[in-house]
Amino acid sequence: MKLSARLVAVAAVLATAACAPQTSGNSSSDKDEKTGTLRVWLFQEVNNEPKEQVVDSVLAEFEKAHEDTDVTVEYIPVETRAQRIKAAFNDPKSAPDLIEYGNTDTAGYVKDGGLADITEEFGAWDEAKDTDPTAGQSVTVDGKVYGAPYFVGVRALYYRTDVFDELGLDVPKTQAELVSTAKRIRAARPDMYGIAVGGAYTYGAMPFLWAHGGELATGKEGSYASAIDSAESRKGIEAYTSLFGDDNCPAAKCAGMGGNDTVTAFASGKAAMAIGGDFSHAAVEAGKVKGKYAVVPLPGVEAGSIAPAFAGGNNLGVLKSTSHRTLAVDLMKRLASKEAQGALFEGMGFLPTFSDVREQVAAKEPFVKPFVETLAADTKFVPASAAWARIDSSSVLPTMFQEVVSGKKSVAAASADAAKKMNEAFGSVG
Repeated sequence: MKLSARLVAVAAVLATAACAPQTSGNSSSDKDEKTGTLRVWLFQEVNNEPKEQVVDSVLAEFEKAHEDTDVTVEYIPVETRAQRIKAAFNDPKSAPDLIEYGNTDTAGYVKDGGLADITEEFGAWDEAKDTDPTAGQSVTVDGKVYGAPYFVGVRALYYRTDVFDELGLDVPKTQAELVSTAKRIRAARPDMYGIAVGGAYTYGAMPFLWAHGGELATGKEGSYASAIDSAESRKGIEAYTSLFGDDNCPAAKCAGMGGNDTVTAFASGKAAMAIGGDFSHAAVEAGKVKGKYAVVPLPGVEAGSIAPAFAGGNNLGVLKSTSHRTLAVDLMKRLASKEAQGALFEGMGFLPTFSDVREQVAAKEPFVKPFVETLAADTKFVPASAAWARIDSSSVLPTMFQEVVSGKKSVAAASADAAKKMNEAFGSVG
């Protein structure tokens, strides 16, 4: 008899996980049980209910198809995923069978030996042929496939139409105008941020760096060197960090904010602008600003240009340690299917990874347009190196931004220190 899925919100009690030893990479299970309980870890969203509804529907069908099988889903905080998942790689007995993970984590998780190679199963999946090539690359390392793309995500500029109308403001067409407009709003409406920014919001900051010609690193797979301290990168860092202060987003409140925090500030009416993703749409619609906002591509340095956006998104992967490989792969494909991705778009605004499904939703939903335009303009990705997981989990870039906005270090000093840490990480993986 099948049990219903149990949805468990995970408390952020991760101290022991943070002290986990290095992964061994040899925890592959020789079992493939066809019944029992599957454990799944998915990410907690700002507004998680629509996602839970889609997942519940998929799990109900999965359990109907598999006798004596049930699924437990835990929604884990994105910010602490690194410690939690790394610990799972080291402790197969308590590890989940299937996880959602950020596409920037693929190379690192493969190097750690945590993800199962599902190249054969992915190749035999009928729907896989319609996967967007960029999304397909995000689950591929050295020609082998380690998961299924779950959704793609890019960020654009959310702004309050009512506030702009009230103050007689034009939508910014350059990043310089974005900065000046934010400060004009703050001066006129001191009860809100002109634009919500966060010192821990790496992927909200990157478009400023890239728009000024900067890069995270130079090189190619297997050999990278940090470029975060180049002259161009420093200009971008200066542009982003200029938004921290009493004249827009006070450093004391905003230095520690991450992406979800900035979206929450906008959705709750505390900010007139925010850099949010297509995946932020549901949370904004559920907030106080419903019906009073619009979205445009984030402007670049030159008028009419679009700032390069991070080509983000999440994947689903089966852990190498699972004792339910066949079941886990089947559930992965169901959760990442065209039908499920279409439902996730309807509920959360997540852009599908299938080209044909994305075209369908873009044709009927106007809010998708600025994100599709951003995808078509110029997107960038993090270095395809296992070192990125270390750089990300050790908060190298947030630390850099926070040192600047707090006044502890100059842009030159903070970026030089960040570059040194990045290079140490790149060197540690060869």
